[in-house]
Amino acid sequence: MKRVREGGFLIAKIHQSAGRLFAKKLKKYDLNRINPAQGRILFALWREDGISIQELATRTSLGKSTLTSMLDRLEDSGHLRRVPSEEDRRKIMIRLTEKDKKMQTVYNKVSHEMTELFYHDFTAGEVDEFERSLERILANLETYKEQ
Repeated sequence: MKRVREGGFLIAKIHQSAGRLFAKKLKKYDLNRINPAQGRILFALWREDGISIQELATRTSLGKSTLTSMLDRLEDSGHLRRVPSEEDRRKIMIRLTEKDKKMQTVYNKVSHEMTELFYHDFTAGEVDEFERSLERILANLETYKEQ
């Protein structure tokens, strides 16, 4: 009998479970005003501040309308600001504020705790293999999305 593959189902369950746990940890550090999607935006900006909305959409895999709504809320709460590009005034760049830069240390701590939970009892080789597999799955999905 052929085994039913459940990778997508398992990924969805992991995403849901991890999201709940991540939100609980953020609340513990009084960062619960930031939801997981907003956290993805901030994480992308912590890696490279001052990027365009288009680049941010690509890095976070958020749709333009969802991203715009999230950016509005993050800007209203003082976490980021929109500024015109110095090279091309038609382009809007997203920049972090000092308020957000201070939050980065705590957010990174929570992310590290989550990574420790994800990979508990995994060897370094298993983690490498797993992440390569996930990258391949993502590439497959991205290729299909573009067709």
